[in-house]
Amino acid sequence: MDADLQALSVALGAACLQRRLLIATAESCTGGWAAQVITHTAGSSAWFERGFVTYANEAKVEMLGVRPETLANFGAVSLETAAEMASGALKNSKAMISLAITGIAGPTGGSPGKPVGTVCFAWCRTGASAETETRVFSGDREAIRRQAVVHALTGLLLRIDIR
Repeated sequence: MDADLQALSVALGAACLQRRLLIATAESCTGGWAAQVITHTAGSSAWFERGFVTYANEAKVEMLGVRPETLANFGAVSLETAAEMASGALKNSKAMISLAITGIAGPTGGSPGKPVGTVCFAWCRTGASAETETRVFSGDREAIRRQAVVHALTGLLLRIDIR
């Protein structure tokens, strides 16, 4: 684990402990990498509740309650799907705050409307609507996935700190 990811994990842990928050993650293209960064820090069981790796659409539906109509109408890589993933992570856990990541890490799978590097994010707190964002990252598969993890965790930390 590089120093930047380690520092992000430590900062998230401190913020969650201070506010007595538990985190849940819902990941697709990052395959659990965000959860791995979080759990890298000793004692993370005090602030990380669980992670969902829902790579297949069926898993998104079964584990997170993403509606099949959402997937059919907007696709797996969409703000709508990310929002339902983040909300579903809260509904299916004891966490109070969640993040969701779904995207196209490549090297194939992109389209003119959603090129390789397109990643949709959502962050959600209990009792609130999900906040969403789309980013397009560059680089190879590993670089795109790493940038997505950093962005998701940084976004989560910002949302914890401003509340």
